[in-house]
Order: sequence, then structure tokens, then C-alpha cells
Amino acid sequence: MAEWLYEAGIGENRAVLVEAGEIVEALIELPGALRLGSVVEGRLTAILVPGRRGVVTAGAGEIVVEPLPPALTEGRAVRVEIVREGIAEAGRPKLPRGRITDAPVREADTLAERLGIAPTVTHGPDPLEAAGWSELLEEAATGEIAFSGGALRMSLTPAMTLFDVDGSLPPAELGVAGAAAAARAIRRFGIGGSIGIDLPTLASKAERQAVTAAVDAVLPQPFERTAMNGFGFLQIVRRRERPSLPELLQADPAGAAARALLRRGEWATGAGERLLTAAPPVVSRIEANREWLQALARRIGAPVALRAEPGLAISAGHVHASQS
Repeated sequence: MAEWLYEAGIGENRAVLVEAGEIVEALIELPGALRLGSVVEGRLTAILVPGRRGVVTAGAGEIVVEPLPPALTEGRAVRVEIVREGIAEAGRPKLPRGRITDAPVREADTLAERLGIAPTVTHGPDPLEAAGWSELLEEAATGEIAFSGGALRMSLTPAMTLFDVDGSLPPAELGVAGAAAAARAIRRFGIGGSIGIDLPTLASKAERQAVTAAVDAVLPQPFERTAMNGFGFLQIVRRRERPSLPELLQADPAGAAARALLRRGEWATGAGERLLTAAPPVVSRIEANREWLQALARRIGAPVALRAEPGLAISAGHVHASQS
């Protein structure tokens, strides 16, 4: 039976759907970001395409609004409902997207409210780690995902998320196994928008149909997909309302590593002062958010110290307790 687990973490909130001891879906919520469904007040500061698209400034952030009522002029106060959250991309981040509304100002449901669950316990065995939390973060951050008989290489591009399938199995078997592995990753990481899967070329129509059947068996609706073409390419389109886990982690590796290290500090065994050792960018990120350290000290009931270690990989931070 599948079960949602939720953590109100330091610097981020986390939720995972665990089935048969493995994570099948994972979500991370960062505080302060405009959430899907929020209604905010702002001012129309730019008209990009008259009668179609504009930019509303709300607080310290900007929102792309579409459609844009023709009667609106620059400088007008408006209310905007968020229909897609902001998505970080290399070079040109996608701003939150919204639509003009008369609805009252409101905060959208938090991650916990959306799922209707309360935080899990924060002592004893670590349920997220037991289900593979660290491995999931590593896969999302690096794009390297192993499966029985092969491996996926996931790449984020402005146009789509791409999965390249490689392995030692015969082509027909590799096609089915790789397609199923990609579908599992799409669900686990909450990937939306346009998604491409590059598979071995298969001449037989029956073999290609077996590949698409493997996707349909793993990936829950709603989604649209093409048939697998003669060059081994399959495209999937899913609703894109929030950033995926890989987009969150790869957009800010130091921040993601800092929050993961704080989580390890919270769950580490032992007693006394905790020493968090990490790469200098990770330590700098934690030092820039001193409230994170204060929260960790309160939660574990012990002092916390930081040590920067040049040459250490971003994801290789570790925790030492002064008393075992």
C-alpha cells in the first residue's frame, strides 16, 4: 500500500509517496516562492504583446500574465492568479505565469495542505532515507539513473527534458526496460512539459508497441504521448505547473546540498556538538542563512559548527557528532 510521508524540513519541506519500500513520487517545497493557485495584488508594469501578454510586478517579483485584457494599460493595479510557478533555467529563468482575476487575495495551499498530511516523526529510524531519499537526490542532481540492464542519462533543456537510454540488453528488451525506467523517473521527479525518450531503434512494430505499453503501464494519467518512431524516439507531454525536482536541484546545487546536509545533521546519530563539513559554497550558503543553523540546534538540542573543506564535492558533505 502506498503511503505519503511529509517532513517540515529546514529550508525546505519534503513529501514522498512510498510504495513497497521505494519512493515512487517526491516533492520539495521552498518557502517564499509564489505557489500555484495563489492570488496576489500587483501592478501591470510592461505590455509585451498588446491584448495578449504582459508583466505584472507583485512585491519583489514579476509574473508573466496571459491573456492580457485589451483595456488594461501600464501602471494599472490588478489581481493575478498563479497558474504556473516559476521555473529556473540556465540563462533565462521562466517567470511565474498568471492570469488576471477578480478573486480575493489568497495564499495557495501548502504542500502539507495539498496532501492532507501531518509531519512524520523526527526521531528514531529515518523513513525517507530507508526508502532511498539520498539516492533520489543524487539521481535528480546528476541525471544519471541506473536500472537493471542499463542506465538513463537525463538532460534538462529549455525545450524539453530528455532521457537517453543505454545498456547491454538486446535492443527489444532494452527498449521496454528503458522506457519503463524513464516513466518511473518522470513520476518520481514530477517532470512536466515536453519530455523525450531516446531508445534503441526497433524495426518491428510489435516491439515498438511493447515500448509504449511499458510507459502506459508505469506513468499515471493524465499525459499525452506519441508512438515510438522508427528512429527510436518517443515524446510525452504532461501538464507543467511546478518545477520538477531536477530543475530545483540543478538550478541551485549549493543550496540543495546545504539543505540536504542540514537534514543529515538533524537525523544523525550520536550526541553533543554536530560538526557539518562541506564544500566552501555549501558552507557559505548555510552561513548566509543563520536561521537554518539556529533551527538545527533547536531541533537536536546541541550546538552546531561548520567547517569548509576545499576540494570536497558539492554533494559530499558529512556530519560528525562529538559524542557517539
